[in-house]
Amino acid sequence: MAVKKKSGILSYRCSSCGYTQPAWLGRCPDCGEWNSFEEVTASPAPPVFSENRGGQPAKPVPLSTVNPLEGDRLSTGIGELDRVLGGGAMRRSAILIGGEPGIGKSTLLLQTAAAIQTRGRILYVSGEESAAQIRSRADRLRLCCDNIEILCTSRLEDIESALRSVSPVFVIVDSIQTVYTPDAGQVPGTINQLKFSAHELISWVKERDSVLFLVAHVTKEGLIAGPKALEHIVDTVISFERNDDEIRFLRARKNRFGSVDELGIFSMGEKGLLPVEDPSSMFIIRRSGGLPPGIAVVPVFEGTRVFMVEIQALTVPAKAAVTRVYSDQINSARVSRVAAVLEKRLGLRFSDQDLYINVAGGVRITESAADLALAAALYSARTDMALPEATALVGELSLAGEVRPVGRIRQRAKTARSLGFSSVYAPEEETGIVCVRNIRDTIAALFSP
Repeated sequence: MAVKKKSGILSYRCSSCGYTQPAWLGRCPDCGEWNSFEEVTASPAPPVFSENRGGQPAKPVPLSTVNPLEGDRLSTGIGELDRVLGGGAMRRSAILIGGEPGIGKSTLLLQTAAAIQTRGRILYVSGEESAAQIRSRADRLRLCCDNIEILCTSRLEDIESALRSVSPVFVIVDSIQTVYTPDAGQVPGTINQLKFSAHELISWVKERDSVLFLVAHVTKEGLIAGPKALEHIVDTVISFERNDDEIRFLRARKNRFGSVDELGIFSMGEKGLLPVEDPSSMFIIRRSGGLPPGIAVVPVFEGTRVFMVEIQALTVPAKAAVTRVYSDQINSARVSRVAAVLEKRLGLRFSDQDLYINVAGGVRITESAADLALAAALYSARTDMALPEATALVGELSLAGEVRPVGRIRQRAKTARSLGFSSVYAPEEETGIVCVRNIRDTIAALFSP
């Protein structure tokens, strides 16, 4: 009896990373997995999804002949999301959004789809939830879904077929880790599957006036799961974060069409994610009594907006021979540096203290303008003397103890005064600003009788 020969080239592919070689090996030399090689038959002409690659080869064109309107923005209908994206979602772009489970990624994208469905057809691809679950969420949020097409599948070929038939203006894939194709192996979620599936979907979007949203899982460290190449091939990477309350923070870690400094703030409620209209004072605590020791307030910029942020400091004798700094929202190296400047310039000892730093509201502070407020909070906590009420501080602290100016001090001071802060300490001679030049003068002005 004649044996039917397999067509194509016989090879062995690692089911974990997609590494391919002509002979079988017990251990993959690329990812180190044991017994992961599977026999595959490579087709001499593998099918491609992109029409451009399957048709005429791409040719260069003069830049002056390109229509700039082909890259206009599409408003998502949600102001805070538009702010983070740089004014809206750019057409022919791919956006990757990641966050921990249950933080509201699917809720935000479903609300976005309902808000822009008048612009065209929406395709919602779900590889984790059923159509009934998504419809139940839409009914709970009271969203209109007349122009939203739902597709519950994980096969890339089914998604490609739906894209051709629907031609949506807005595509949601929830999540990219669940998408798989036999051309990239049999195991979903591998590095090879992620790269191959994402590349095929992005290739379709680049040829049409559509926007692609890819939902991604995150690791325990809060990073987007999968290879960094997945972040390189998309245009925008957005991360969803939360604090201990029902507040959600939306940040752009990468944005080819806008700034990465903007911060979107949402509150989770019965009607889903609602934008916080006036977040200027949401990070400061209103107290009925006096200000306790270890508290200082700084006006910080997040993109184009000013937020009044409360820094809280606590110092206790070290419990071990080596002191530690406990700080999540402010870099611990910056806290150690500011404490060292105080110890050197003011003679206040911190080397035998454990330092605890917190920021009210859970927002992260990265700009150097918070150095002066951090120094005042540490001094107040160490001496157990409270700062004067209605006082804000802004400035960068050098190793020599100088208070250096930072950008847009006038706007910061204006916001502080509008929220009831009568005194603003900053290294600038301006009406309504207490000008300070070094840390010694600042501490003397704050804590002198």
